[in-house]
Amino acid sequence: MLYAILCYAHEETVFAWTQEEEAAVMEKLYAVQEPLAKSGKLGPVGRLMPTTAATTVRKGKDEPLVIDGPFAETKEALLGFYVVDFETLEEAVAFSKQLSAVNPGSTSYEIRPFYVFRPGDAAS
Repeated sequence: MLYAILCYAHEETVFAWTQEEEAAVMEKLYAVQEPLAKSGKLGPVGRLMPTTAATTVRKGKDEPLVIDGPFAETKEALLGFYVVDFETLEEAVAFSKQLSAVNPGSTSYEIRPFYVFRPGDAAS
C-alpha cells in the first residue's frame, strides 16, 4: 500500500534554522530514511517552500480565482512529504514515529493511504 506521510511544522521555526541546525536535523532524518531507501520502499521525499511562495487556485463563481499565498492561515503548515510503500498502516506509523523523534521542527505527521491514478515514470 502506498502512503503519503505529510509533515506539519511551524514554518517560522524550520525556516529560521541556521545552516548548522539544518544539517544536524537532515543528518538524523537521513539516518531514519536510509534503511527504507535501501529496501526500495521509500519514494519521493520533499520539503515545500514557505507558504509565502504558495499560489492557490480557488473555484470562483464564473472563473477560477488565483490567490497569492496559502488557502488558509494556520499555526502549522504542510512543509514536507514522504511517499512510502508499506504492507500495513502500523509500519507507516512506526516510520512516522521515528521521523518525529529526530525532527525538532515537526509538530505532526499525517498518514494517508493513496493510489496512483495514472501510473507512469514518476509513480514507479
